Amino acid sequence: MNITRVETDAGTIAVVSSSEIVIEDVQSALDLMATVQYEAGTDRIVINKSLLNESFFDLKTRLAGEILQKFINYRVKFAIIGDFSVYSSQSLKDFIYECNNGNDFFFLPTEQQAIEKLSKLR
Repeated sequence: MNITRVETDAGTIAVVSSSEIVIEDVQSALDLMATVQYEAGTDRIVINKSLLNESFFDLKTRLAGEILQKFINYRVKFAIIGDFSVYSSQSLKDFIYECNNGNDFFFLPTEQQAIEKLSKLR
């Protein structure tokens, strides 16, 4: 796993990249938060959707909700980047819409948009 620090006017944002899945379950999401906090000193994370277990996008597994709750509990702002049009689930589309209208968790098409969104948060 590689963590790139991006400095913005609002602080540091960590962009996580890897050749393998980084978030398999709730524990690996917690591990990611701790690693980013330790290595990059930030609570704002951008990650590509390819680094998440595909079951995250199946809301019936409850994985997305459990992970989202951990990020909110630990006050970590999180953006997932990628093409979400490949998913046909109306529930997932509604979940993405609600997250994108909040202040903690975002689904965005590009890394640049994610960095801009996270840098505008207080």
